[in-house]
Amino acid sequence: MKPKRAMRVLFADDEPSIQELMRIELSRLGHEATVCPDGRTALAALDLTAYDCVVVDLDMPGVGGMEVIARVRETAPDTETVIITGKSSVETAIEAVRQDVFEYLTKPCRLAEIQAVLERVRKKRELTSRLRALERRVRRAEGGTHLVGGSAALAQVRRLVERVAGSEAAVLVRGETGTGKELVARALHEGSSRAGGPLVAVNCGALPEHLVESELFGHRKGAFTGADEHRAGLFEVADGGTLFLDEIGELPRSLQSRLLRVLESGEIRRVGDNVSITVDVRLVCATHRNLEEMVRAGEFRDDLLFRINTFEIIVPPLRERRDDIPALVDHLVRRARPQLPPRAEVINAAVLAALTSHDWPGNVRELANVVEHALVLCDELPLSTAHLPGRLAALQPTTPRPAVAVGILPAPAPALRPRTLREMEIEAILEGLARNDGNKPRTADELGISLKTLYNKLHQLQEAALERPA
Repeated sequence: MKPKRAMRVLFADDEPSIQELMRIELSRLGHEATVCPDGRTALAALDLTAYDCVVVDLDMPGVGGMEVIARVRETAPDTETVIITGKSSVETAIEAVRQDVFEYLTKPCRLAEIQAVLERVRKKRELTSRLRALERRVRRAEGGTHLVGGSAALAQVRRLVERVAGSEAAVLVRGETGTGKELVARALHEGSSRAGGPLVAVNCGALPEHLVESELFGHRKGAFTGADEHRAGLFEVADGGTLFLDEIGELPRSLQSRLLRVLESGEIRRVGDNVSITVDVRLVCATHRNLEEMVRAGEFRDDLLFRINTFEIIVPPLRERRDDIPALVDHLVRRARPQLPPRAEVINAAVLAALTSHDWPGNVRELANVVEHALVLCDELPLSTAHLPGRLAALQPTTPRPAVAVGILPAPAPALRPRTLREMEIEAILEGLARNDGNKPRTADELGISLKTLYNKLHQLQEAALERPA
């Protein structure tokens, strides 16, 4: 049975004997306790870190309990609050209701009462976390986490997922762009004891470099220009669940050492904060880059690579599991048209021949785009070659071409006519990237062009691959 997650509890009371008792007992109950002697100290603590529950004495000199609760409502509305008072009245009870106080206890109260209240807070927060995780899953357009296909290559991935899902080991998922690495991460999460907790996914390459630290670790109000409020980072959001760092190779080296410290200590510190927060997160990373080569080039820390690569799963490209294409197409069509009868034919033989003849440099993501394109043009199934994008409609079964791992790029044109200058340019770029294992600076140097020009060419090719010609 998974142990109960410790809560961060702030307790404020002006009686020294109660302070000492709660400092001992809250820790004994498994909570991370911050005990404050007055309301002013409690406000300072709230500015430094976030808490699951705030327990305050209503009547304290200077700053009273209601002022502390008002600050909680302003800066951390998800935090639960509990009042303890020796001077109960109708007025204070009404104010407690107005402030959405979780519980109202009258002194003298027994330790067992406080323990019971904190247990109810913990259960409520766990339920809220599960509901939010469910909402995220429902919103996902990809559907379920079923790994579609019956090929031997995919069967090996399934076996590895089932083997490691139940552990707490950090997993590195490798594979080309579009192979379904996030789907593997979701399968790992849902097969683990953390399935009831959140799965938080972030693409490290999609975050502006100056915001990566704040996104991962959070920040306190005023930490930098534009930090107008306290904000929890993704490690805090994923507490009790799984954090999926996609494209980990794009993480700036300046932040790699900080990530390593978090993984080793289990503690994070918000930007602008001087107090650490303990988090319970299982890490899954993914990359399409050669991290070992990045280590040799000084672009990635070798100790971080060892830390995130406790267990490795390689997702094969679609060209190495062409047998899965019929099942994938059937899955994609039925997901788009859920009312389709179970035995309905979704593609004809000519379409299947064209799809299995393509090298799919964009992998399953490219296949999904092709199916979506075809369904827009198709009024009645099965799909025919008339519904396919032009680059695929004319394909005939051929011997598969050598594999290249460069992301979502258009396949070289079939040898049905002389190649255009643009097609020769595409082929040169693809072959250069393949020879250099996707290393763009080296490829640009080899082709005699600037790195900026190469990026511009790749951007143009990516846009062309995503076009849907009629």
